[in-house]
Amino acid sequence: MVDKANIDIGVEWGLADSGGEPVGEISDKPELEHEPTWDVAQLFPPQGDWSEAEYLALDTNHLVEFSQGYVEFLPMPTLSHQLIALFLYKALDSLVSAARLGRVLVAAYKVKLWEGKYREPDVIFVKREHLSRMGEQFSLGADLVIEVVSDQGRPRDLEIKRQEYAQAGIPEYWIVDPQLEQITVLALEGSTYTVHGEYPRGADATSRLLPGFKVNVTEALSIQG
Repeated sequence: MVDKANIDIGVEWGLADSGGEPVGEISDKPELEHEPTWDVAQLFPPQGDWSEAEYLALDTNHLVEFSQGYVEFLPMPTLSHQLIALFLYKALDSLVSAARLGRVLVAAYKVKLWEGKYREPDVIFVKREHLSRMGEQFSLGADLVIEVVSDQGRPRDLEIKRQEYAQAGIPEYWIVDPQLEQITVLALEGSTYTVHGEYPRGADATSRLLPGFKVNVTEALSIQG
C-alpha cells in the first residue's frame, strides 16, 4: 500500500509518484484555475484613470502607448517588422552620425506629443539643436518619425498617427507599408501633412527634411535575417 503522506509530498513538490512518473502540482484552489489574475490587475489604475507618472513607471516588455488616461498595448512586432525598422534605423543613423546631425533611436523610446499623449514610433530622429528635449524616458516631440505599418495597426499608423504627429508639429513622417509595398513620406506644411512622395518598389524614397537621406524601397522591404 502506498503511503498517502508521501503522495501528497510528491505532488506538492513535483516529485515522482509510486510508478516513477512525474506528478504535477495540484492546486488547492481549483475554482480559480484558468481565471485571470484579478488581484494583479487591481494593482493598476482602471482605464481612463492612468496618470502620466503611472504610465512612465510601468515596467513591461510590451510596447505600450498612452492617450488621455488610457494605456494602449500594441501588437508585438514580427520578425519582418523588426528587420525593416532596423534597416531604416541603420540607414538613417549612418547619415546622421557621420554628419553629426542629431540622434536616431528605435522603439520603445517614447515621444511625448502633448500633455497626456505618448507614442512609440519605430524610428525617431531628433536634430542636434533639439537634443535638450530628450530625457531618459521620453523626448518632447521629434523632427522625423518612421512607422512600419503592421496588419493589426493600419488605421492607427495611416490615419490616427498621421493626424497626431501633424498636430504635434513633427516636420516629417515616413509610413512604411509592406502590404502596399511602398514608402510614403509626409512633410508638414502649416498644421497638416502633404505628400512629399509615394515610392513603390524600385524607387528611392527621399526626405525633404534631410536632403541627403534616401532609402531604396526594394531593399528596405526585402530585408531578411
